[in-house]
Amino acid sequence: MKIKAGIKYIPVFIILLAAEFFIGEFVHDNFIRPYIGDVLVVILICAFLRIFLPKKPKFLPLFTTLFAVLLEIMQYFDFVSLLGLENNRIISIALGRTFDIKDIICYIAGGTIFFAAERIIRRNPHEH
Repeated sequence: MKIKAGIKYIPVFIILLAAEFFIGEFVHDNFIRPYIGDVLVVILICAFLRIFLPKKPKFLPLFTTLFAVLLEIMQYFDFVSLLGLENNRIISIALGRTFDIKDIICYIAGGTIFFAAERIIRRNPHEH
């Protein structure tokens, strides 16, 4: 495992984590919290995974996006209740309880932004 190569993702992860906490605690609107927060969460997860997997898998943003979409689809079927965990606040927050197709669009946007950012950075000759 080459953590050294993934170190550059640590500040990105920390900044995005702080942004997500800030949004979760202090932003109670109808745009930033539900949409920007969902875009950022996929980027946050990708950045975290890149710390430990700096070059592989190549399609990490795609896998992360698909995972987020799968969780959203599980919300449609109220998976938390099917597991009998509807009274567990942490599980309910982590897995979510409300399906929204707009969330899937946000996850796709987040994965696309991370993928595009990595492509741009890798093309930068100063990055090698």
